[in-house]
Amino acid sequence: MTRPYVTVLIDTYNHERFIEQAITSVLEQDFPAADREILVVDDGSTDRTPDLVRRFEPHVRLLRKPNGGQASAFNAGIPESRGEVVAFLDGDDWWAPHKLSRVVAAMQREPALGIVGHGITEAFSDNRRNVVCLRQDERCEVYHPLGARTFRLRKCFLGTSRMTIRRAVLQKILPVPEALIFEADEFVFTLVAAQGDLLILAEPLTFYRLHGENLFLMAGGNKAGLRRKQQVQSILAATLREALPPLGMPAECIAIVTEVIAAEAEQMRLALEYGFPWETVSTELQIQRIMHGKVGFAQRCFKWTSLLPALVLPSRWYYAARAGVSRHSLYLSVRERWLPHAGDALLFAPS
Repeated sequence: MTRPYVTVLIDTYNHERFIEQAITSVLEQDFPAADREILVVDDGSTDRTPDLVRRFEPHVRLLRKPNGGQASAFNAGIPESRGEVVAFLDGDDWWAPHKLSRVVAAMQREPALGIVGHGITEAFSDNRRNVVCLRQDERCEVYHPLGARTFRLRKCFLGTSRMTIRRAVLQKILPVPEALIFEADEFVFTLVAAQGDLLILAEPLTFYRLHGENLFLMAGGNKAGLRRKQQVQSILAATLREALPPLGMPAECIAIVTEVIAAEAEQMRLALEYGFPWETVSTELQIQRIMHGKVGFAQRCFKWTSLLPALVLPSRWYYAARAGVSRHSLYLSVRERWLPHAGDALLFAPS
């Protein structure tokens, strides 16, 4: 069976601290160099990123463009790709040495697959590692209600540095709406999944770097960043509702897939503004239902207890107070011992 030619598409912006490790992780893959190319799209970096990328020439092709965000980087890079398969990588992440061989082999085995994702290893700045993966490989078909519900719980395995997609499918969804300065990867992998089967490999094959510049924390204090995140989430929900029907995806499945995006946008709005108590309670219960389905009695009691302050506080005050409590060591120890996350088929393994 002939191995498909692969384009590794690295999108980067001001990643001078990380870009060399990202590129090196691709060069060191146990995958023939003759069967892949590396295309780096620099989204208008103002630091040393492009100079560092040039050090890897001619093994790497650099495409520079004015800063416009993730969607514009995809719109510039995907048409320039030469591979039958495109594997995406953010400039601040890196891959395990056998990433490409694993995902390409899966696509060779199953021609119906449009996209392959996989587990991740979260990499923190203090050198901690946290593996997030499935207990076994899992297929998903988002054009059925059950598959759509599974899909919305598995999105963490399909982001930029995890998604490998057939180029023929990618060409059908361009251009990506450029208002998606980030979250463009979710637009891409959702539309791709709507056109064919997807497979999530259990094995963690990407090191996903968590650092101050890529975290949008409810507890953060960076209100401008949270507001931008909220606006982009709202745009993402709206654009998916417009883009999915022409692909033949059933209305029920579209509602399932987009519901959680809209709910998270509403949660962020409430954290920023002085929303009414019933808005907070309704949104929190909606997100619990989406993410956890039917939960046990203890989980329900804990949720309602945590929502008691929301019955009297403006939403912004409630979320600020909750953020403070959630960082407290006593809360964390009680939660871990008595109310662990309902892991479903997920495996969380700190190291």
